[in-house]
Amino acid sequence: MEKDISNIEDVKLLVNDVYDRVRKDDLLKDIFNNIIQDRWPIHLEKMYTFWETVLLDNHTYYGSPFAPHAKLQVSKEHFDRWKSLFFATIEENFSGKKADEAKWRAEKMAEMFLYKIKYLRS
Repeated sequence: MEKDISNIEDVKLLVNDVYDRVRKDDLLKDIFNNIIQDRWPIHLEKMYTFWETVLLDNHTYYGSPFAPHAKLQVSKEHFDRWKSLFFATIEENFSGKKADEAKWRAEKMAEMFLYKIKYLRS
């Protein structure tokens, strides 16, 4: 793939593809579907603005990304699976500096979320 992430349409492709995979994944689908239920369009819109803010420096996301995840019953295994789906989506659709940045940011976000969840449980 020769195209990098460069606009909101690319962000939407990334987000839609990742969460299509999540919704079918045996480990993750129940966690996401039980919480999000029929609010997937709202969740996806929030993810578009989050990744647009992070990757394209277009500040459209307002909020705290960790808060909705704080009480989830998830472990490193769940975050590793999410990252593998995220990375696979990037690698199949994009290449370049922003694609690399997206993978790096996903890695760091997963590490931070897992650390905070473990801290809150102890």
